[in-house]
Amino acid sequence: MPQPPKQLDDAASPREWFGAELRHWRKNVAGLSLQQLAAKAHVSREVIRRIEVGDYNCRLETAIALDRALNTGGVLERGWGHAFGDNKCHRDDNFRASAPSVVAVASPAGRMLAGDPSTAQGSIEPVDRRTFFAVPGLAALAASPGATRLLSPAQPTPLPREIRPHDVRELIEAATFISGLDNQYGGDGIVKQTASTAMMWAEDLLHVSCPAALRQPLFAAVARLGVVVGASQFDAYAHQDARQTFRFAAACAEEAKEWHLRAKSYSFLARQAVWNGEPDEGLTFAELGLARADRLTATERAMLHTARARAFAKMGEVQQTLSAVGDADDAFAHARPEEDPPWMAYYDEAQHNGDTAHALFDLAIRGHDPTHAAQRFITAVKGHGDRYARSRAISRTKLASLTMATGDPNQAAHIGHQALSEVGNLHSRRAADDIRELGRLAAKHPTNGNAVSLRERVTATVPA
Repeated sequence: MPQPPKQLDDAASPREWFGAELRHWRKNVAGLSLQQLAAKAHVSREVIRRIEVGDYNCRLETAIALDRALNTGGVLERGWGHAFGDNKCHRDDNFRASAPSVVAVASPAGRMLAGDPSTAQGSIEPVDRRTFFAVPGLAALAASPGATRLLSPAQPTPLPREIRPHDVRELIEAATFISGLDNQYGGDGIVKQTASTAMMWAEDLLHVSCPAALRQPLFAAVARLGVVVGASQFDAYAHQDARQTFRFAAACAEEAKEWHLRAKSYSFLARQAVWNGEPDEGLTFAELGLARADRLTATERAMLHTARARAFAKMGEVQQTLSAVGDADDAFAHARPEEDPPWMAYYDEAQHNGDTAHALFDLAIRGHDPTHAAQRFITAVKGHGDRYARSRAISRTKLASLTMATGDPNQAAHIGHQALSEVGNLHSRRAADDIRELGRLAAKHPTNGNAVSLRERVTATVPA
């Protein structure tokens, strides 16, 4: 049953004022449906809907196109500066914009690539509208010494009239840059804000005229960025947004006939589902990723078998977990890094050991031999360099938890203090939750001074 339109208070915020104005001109003056206006303005129906409900940072070019389609005489163009621009005469300095969610985008062929819009869960750092920047600036920012300048004030860059090769290259460079930040510092905070803004730009590019020769590279580049953005959202616990973005990335990868990016998207969907206590769904995603495994590299197959192992472990399926770990090990033994796409470079021996150790950890907590899990976590900690500081911190934390639950609490406390020192430098909710788990396990040793000291530090570092 259709939902009634959101009731907007045009005095609530500049963005809602703009949405109410657009809806007035569309419905009351022009008498057009969303689909009819979308066809006239050459703007997607979903974008128009989001603008009307105050959930989209409308671009100036879009406002002008809507003015022309509605014959407003420039009302929306003039109002754009008040709602979205840097109009110092009218701008409300207390009005802030949060990072937008990824939503449905129509491919040039008309196929919808994602589902319902969503709102990020958890806290989102407020960012002034003027700080919204476009992806082209990221290529230059990547060479800058400080990531803090990523959100320096900037006017939105106009969309190109037609996709060019350098637009595709900039999307790839943006994905590489954001991925590096995410792995080193965690996905929350400035990294999540940066990633979400870049994703908005990528969505908009899919509405730009694109030469046939660039269509597949464009969709592949957007898929690559989507995987990176989804990973950041997952780490920041914006789970609904992350799920939406991973699905969007998978669909873009299919549109580009990019099996490697499709596999990566489903691997993340599987990991997120398992993390959120939905291992059966996670197993389904992992097996979807393994479809046509003959087209995947050995490293990619290892990644997906590891996701299967983690799902089985959460279900308590011991033999199937061990079998999946064996499948992952067998695939990884045949890995040839030179055959892997660039984004798989992270999945080295350290990553493989850390990921499979997570599955074995769940078995060890249930009473099975913890030796193999511990050995793999140790290999992961030793192998991860500073570029993968979050992975190293998470593996070290899980090693401390495993030792606290099954071994010497004094040794566990020593490892735990090292992990805390690393996690304190990250913006990762996943890492913080693992530390809380370590604190709960330490609480089971109330007479051990080292365990008590660790628990106190956990509480001070990541309060409940």
